[in-house]
Amino acid sequence: MGRIHALLEPEGIRHALHAVYTQLKRNKALPDVWGWSLAVLDGHESHASYKRCCSGCLQRTLSTKNGERIQYYHRAVYLMLLPATPAGRPPLRLLLDAEPQLPGEDEVTTALRLLQRVLARYPRAFTLVLGDALYAQARFFNFLLARGKHALVVLKDERRNLYQDIAGVIPQTPPQAGDYRGRDCQWWDFHDLVTWPEVKAPVRVVRSLETRKVRQQLDKTETEQTSDWLWGTTLPPATVPVAHVVHYGHLRWDIENYGFNELGQEWHADHVFRHEANAILCFLLLTFLAYNLFHAFYALNLKAAARQGKAQNFWARLINAELHKEVIPASMSP
Repeated sequence: MGRIHALLEPEGIRHALHAVYTQLKRNKALPDVWGWSLAVLDGHESHASYKRCCSGCLQRTLSTKNGERIQYYHRAVYLMLLPATPAGRPPLRLLLDAEPQLPGEDEVTTALRLLQRVLARYPRAFTLVLGDALYAQARFFNFLLARGKHALVVLKDERRNLYQDIAGVIPQTPPQAGDYRGRDCQWWDFHDLVTWPEVKAPVRVVRSLETRKVRQQLDKTETEQTSDWLWGTTLPPATVPVAHVVHYGHLRWDIENYGFNELGQEWHADHVFRHEANAILCFLLLTFLAYNLFHAFYALNLKAAARQGKAQNFWARLINAELHKEVIPASMSP
């Protein structure tokens, strides 16, 4: 496995990923979410080692019980497409591409390099890019604005002028009542803000204060939990209501739950067959391709009655068993 992936070319796998996307788009299997096509960016650290390193490794110094040690690790930025989910069909998410983070650069620099390549190959695949608080940077916003795209990121940095101004205005502004997945919400919507002069467009800030009831597992008592969310975006308020902005903001977690977690636990994408930069990247992209094909088959080809009562693992193991049944006997000599 390691030797084969070291000899592969990433561009060939990226071409196959694009072919799958093109076919799904032609079949109208990737509908927009309220008129907006969404993509989410995030960085993921696949593995770390104190002994093995390669030309693509990043390194950091950690304090251990045996003193300071240099740890080598690989990190990449993933891009996932988040189409709408029609009623009666499982969600279909697509992993479009990944870009390894190089030594000496930060995650946003890697993400901009990834976006530049993806937008050249998928110019109309998405119109809104979601990100965590790390992407609340003017260069990220301006990069997307220059290409006709919009950004929606989490705001957390209390040192930022935009955050401080909103924190001062919120107590003086009455909220509007809302609802998100059964949670009682209070929403604030501030638009046409020019407090962030480095961004070449007015910025919009949306706050969502959400309250939900949680039942304790031990004594079955219900307690209220409150979460406070703050997003910065360039979405126009005239066409995108605050309820949609809140929904988009929460979709950012899909890349964590259905991207990193599923790829690592179910697809073993973090396993290193060969510690070499090209082999690691090619195996990851090939896993993206298998992920997209499997979920497209599960969401679009299987009937609802066949999916009922069976987990996704059942179908993965069934496909695996049929492949072994057909391929292994045919390859055995008499």
